[in-house]
Amino acid sequence: MTLTRLPIDHVLPELVAHLRDRGRAVLQAPPGAGKTTRVPLAMLDAGLTVQRIVMLEPRRLAARAAAERMAETLGEAAGQTVGYRVRGEAKVSGRTRIEVVTEGILTRMIQSDPELSGIGAVIFDEFHERSLNADLGLALCLEITGALRDDLILLAMSATLDAEPVARLMDAPIVTSEGRSFPVEARWLDKPVPKTLRFETAMADLIQTALHETSGGLLAFLPGEGEIRRVQALLDGRMPKDCHVRPLFGAMPFAAQQEAIRPETTGRKVVLATSIAETSLTIEDIRVVVDGGLARRSRFDTGSGMSRLVTEKVTKAEATQRAGRAGRVAPGVAYRLWTKGEDGALAAFPPAEIEAADLAGLALELALWGAQPGDLPFLTPPPEGAYAEAQALLRMLGALDIHNRITGHGRLLSALPLHPRLAHMVGIAGPKGAPLAALMAERDPVQGGGVDLVLRLEALRNPKRFAEERRATVNRGALERIRVEAKRLERVSPNGTTSAFGSADLGPAEMAALAYPDRIGLRRKGDAPRYQLSGGKGAVMDPGDALAGARLIVATDLDGNPREARIRQAIQITEGAVCALFADQITWVDVCKWSKRDRRVTARQQEKLGAIALDDRVWKDASADLVALAMLDGVRDVGLSAAMSNAARRFVARVALGRDAGMDVPDMSETALIERLEDWLLPHLAGVRSAEDWRRFDLLPALRAMLDWSQMQELDLRVPGRFTTPLGREIPIDYSGEHPEISLRLQELFGQKTHPCVGKTPLRVTLLSPAQRPVQTTLDLPGFWAGSYADVRKDMRAAYPKHPWPEDPTQADPTLRAKRKHES
Repeated sequence: MTLTRLPIDHVLPELVAHLRDRGRAVLQAPPGAGKTTRVPLAMLDAGLTVQRIVMLEPRRLAARAAAERMAETLGEAAGQTVGYRVRGEAKVSGRTRIEVVTEGILTRMIQSDPELSGIGAVIFDEFHERSLNADLGLALCLEITGALRDDLILLAMSATLDAEPVARLMDAPIVTSEGRSFPVEARWLDKPVPKTLRFETAMADLIQTALHETSGGLLAFLPGEGEIRRVQALLDGRMPKDCHVRPLFGAMPFAAQQEAIRPETTGRKVVLATSIAETSLTIEDIRVVVDGGLARRSRFDTGSGMSRLVTEKVTKAEATQRAGRAGRVAPGVAYRLWTKGEDGALAAFPPAEIEAADLAGLALELALWGAQPGDLPFLTPPPEGAYAEAQALLRMLGALDIHNRITGHGRLLSALPLHPRLAHMVGIAGPKGAPLAALMAERDPVQGGGVDLVLRLEALRNPKRFAEERRATVNRGALERIRVEAKRLERVSPNGTTSAFGSADLGPAEMAALAYPDRIGLRRKGDAPRYQLSGGKGAVMDPGDALAGARLIVATDLDGNPREARIRQAIQITEGAVCALFADQITWVDVCKWSKRDRRVTARQQEKLGAIALDDRVWKDASADLVALAMLDGVRDVGLSAAMSNAARRFVARVALGRDAGMDVPDMSETALIERLEDWLLPHLAGVRSAEDWRRFDLLPALRAMLDWSQMQELDLRVPGRFTTPLGREIPIDYSGEHPEISLRLQELFGQKTHPCVGKTPLRVTLLSPAQRPVQTTLDLPGFWAGSYADVRKDMRAAYPKHPWPEDPTQADPTLRAKRKHES
């Protein structure tokens, strides 16, 4: 057949020459250039290899469409010279020379045959999407070429990729195809979409505008199936009669997808598609693109413990890719649901999936390969923290040993086309676990009716009766996909391994617990349905949910809130089932700790699975040493000040002065004391086990014990704790202020001609009345006697006439007594 000339044709000779000479290349070609269908055939025609050429496509529809298009070019049916292999379907034969596969299949090929026997070239199409499997596949192929197959040809192709980093990684030349088949005019909104206007309504309006202003087929990009269905409903009855609306998304039956791709025999086509239509697909009669500006990306969802699709703004590269769909067969127009000003704020390229995805599958593949991330040439290395979390999960599932080496069970999991959590469940439960695995891998098919996973299983078994009996909305398309996937998983599932139950006796709750051993939840005490999860996190359920009273659950889906996640899906489980499944992980633990809630040390004996206590008893004979050790946390919680008496404060102040004066004594600042509680306080805490006990505790003996005899002697000499009055009374010296200070009755200092001092440091003296009220504060007692004492004497004689107030206090005897009767 005669081939239409495409832009890629101009660079095919150069590309083939580089592949022949270097065995590697990076091809940049804009959307619509024809690289997907022309390059593999050109490589085959040039005889670059006598072995098979394998081309990776990120999506099943694109893989099938590319294979069928190339086969049609050769005048053949798919499965002859050109074939494809996607999940659940294959059309290949002994004659097949070009095989188009989805990315995960290449990984399985490599793991089962590291030399890639019979394969001469691997093409990574649409590499700009930077899927996790594509990054892993390229890293493994580069490793293979360096160690086992220096003849293996590698080619990375992309429409919008920044090619330099890939070329450096591959040590390969870049070949660029300029231009597209036909020009595309971009049209932006005049002003942003109002926040009050629903996205689907805005899209339906823009599609109608585009239909009135243009001719030819129209391709509208929407983020997912739900948005497609809602926009389709809004367009119903509002479009010209000759328009045919064709949905296009990955989960559709292949026949319906083909209907969207094929040209219409009459009228005008309107295709409502996800990003599945961005790449590698030529929809023959498309002249107009309407881009909603949103994309769904795979992100690790802490709520489900697996990857989930999230909706984000498109990048400039994706918008360019989408617009190119309008210029494949004729000049086109691309409408964008954003303004030109908003266009400048878009990111340049989408992030690599490896930067934000769940890495459990990657960690399992690398363990199977016998490598760590640093051993392989990744374009973007996996984040260390996320990778360590993935390995921890695999160890929990028994897929890795304590040294992160793959186990026999891990090899079983790697052979199943499931997330490791679900593979672990199916590996133990066998084919019986396939429906539940398919259900948990798919988006929730039931909206409303509660969180109970049993409801979803009921809907799967009998959707019609379920819809009639329950107040819930059922997504029948999702249920059908789950059924199809369940049947496929049943075919590839092992017979099941022996568990504590025996695989034949595993029910849905037990199987869910196998997949989520870290999500077994125990209801906390109290009215609100709050749960402690075995993995350590907390979760909360709607109080009105039918499952809210359950003591034990398995939370299979959470909203991901790191503080207290909301439970979106769960199933009730019995304690007997938990104990039978995890008998080797359940242990009795003696727990003696400070309870912030009870403000006391609690001693319990608990039967624990991870962070949850299945049984909890009072530990009556907990040792005094353990109680005292736990009380240290109570001291940190309540604070040292609660037990710091005035005497203790004065002692700490004296020690601080001693240190300032050069004494070799411990640091008794609050920070230092808290840091060293075990050293100085622990031996003194016998009998202290509550906040109330601590407030009654005398801290001074413990503080004094921090100093030995010689240190205490030096401290008493240099920073004495007491001052001896002329009457021989010892009163405490307060060192907490700017000056050391004493307080005593004025009359007790009669006859004192010099100012009281500690060494050479004058004391701040607060002189008190007979009623112990401050009269004067002074740092110069002789000056007080000679000066203001006369005024004080006048006031005191009037207030306390029965007490002596001599004119010359320096000549009087100190006293604490009132005058005798004969002296009055």
